[in-house]
Amino acid sequence: MKTLVWLQAGSCGGCTMSVLERGLFDALRRMGLRLLWHPSLSLDEGGRVRALLDSIVAGETHLDILCVEGAALRGPGGTGRFDRFAGRAMLDWLRDLAPRAGACVAVGSCAAFGGLPAAAPSTDAVGLQYADDAPGGALGADYVSAGGLPVVNVSGCAPHPDWILETLQALAAGCLGPADLDVFARPRLFADHLAHHGCARNEFYEFKASAEAPYERGCLMESLGCKATQAVGDCAQRVWNGGGGCTRVGSTCIACTSPGFQNGKDFHHTPKIAGIPVGLPLDMPKAWFVALAALSKSATPARVKTNARSDRIETPPEPGKA
Repeated sequence: MKTLVWLQAGSCGGCTMSVLERGLFDALRRMGLRLLWHPSLSLDEGGRVRALLDSIVAGETHLDILCVEGAALRGPGGTGRFDRFAGRAMLDWLRDLAPRAGACVAVGSCAAFGGLPAAAPSTDAVGLQYADDAPGGALGADYVSAGGLPVVNVSGCAPHPDWILETLQALAAGCLGPADLDVFARPRLFADHLAHHGCARNEFYEFKASAEAPYERGCLMESLGCKATQAVGDCAQRVWNGGGGCTRVGSTCIACTSPGFQNGKDFHHTPKIAGIPVGLPLDMPKAWFVALAALSKSATPARVKTNARSDRIETPPEPGKA
């Protein structure tokens, strides 16, 4: 069996909570992965953990996959002493273990880009290979694993459990290569989609029938800060916990799969210039958006306008009308 170690750096533990929903242990067994250690789920502690990690660093124990959850805390002054583990700075463990691993996986946006711990005032928190969108991070821009991959960034706060498990499955099967990663080394299995794809509010988006309050059913982009048309992820297609999702429960997409998302100042307000949202859908020129929005609003059915500003379906579609 292939081996896996999971470490938690500057983390809330939410990524582990996410993947537990899918039955992590059974999933790993089906993939042929042996979990050597996880800080929240394993019984070993103290000297036994230190001995395991030392044996990996020394090349005595083979490590196929290193999963890191949470940001690398480099402070104070680059020492990493803000986050100590098993007698050393976690930063030093990451730098010693990552070159030994066949693949290194950043689980969550904190490990990928720095995430919430990187918000000011920060403990000099960075991702494993990025500091927000700048290459570098804790391991350096030139890092490649023993298997020839950069850090694989399964971003999200927290990532969908399927993103984590499908990435691990692809690595275990030896079928995830550089071409399967996007520009920020996020697996294309979810990064080739937008969070907007499959949104249950798409009819309202098409007609630019917007909600003005979180409890209303309309599109959340124009007034309430939703970034689903700009953020990668197939969250609305997979849904969570059997049927949930950010926009399904009245919250907006905050682009948590993107570097720097934590620097947003008001996640539920859409900044505008001259009435036009600053953040427009990816790849759409501003002039096109303005023209299409005006045309869409002029063609909005009365039913859609009414339902957009309500917390329920006030006017249903009329049966028999095509």
